Amino acid sequence: MVSKESRTKVRENKHRKIRNRFSGTTERPRLAVFRSNNHMYAQIIDDTVGKTLVSACTLQKDVKDGLEKTNNVEAAAKLGTVIAKKALEKGINTVVFDRGGFIYQGKVKALAEAAREAGLEF
Repeated sequence: MVSKESRTKVRENKHRKIRNRFSGTTERPRLAVFRSNNHMYAQIIDDTVGKTLVSACTLQKDVKDGLEKTNNVEAAAKLGTVIAKKALEKGINTVVFDRGGFIYQGKVKALAEAAREAGLEF
């Protein structure tokens, strides 16, 4: 019988490999994305200090307003615009995109493209 590794373990291994290649600095912090079955979370992190500079998720009222569901592509796009606006208010223009081991398609891609359209560079 062939046993397969769980998807969560595969994603965590991919994320670990990605994190070995880059990290967020003060000049160019890291935009980290996590998605669960029901919600999405985005943080802009300065890894040199170990501090979260800006965060947003689909649990917050300003993101949740006007959305039917919190776990679809539309919600991810709105989250991308919200995180970009918050980052620009704090003076953060360029970031490094950390997809968290998730495949760059669907929700993760929608969040990234919406953040780019709202003014973030990566």
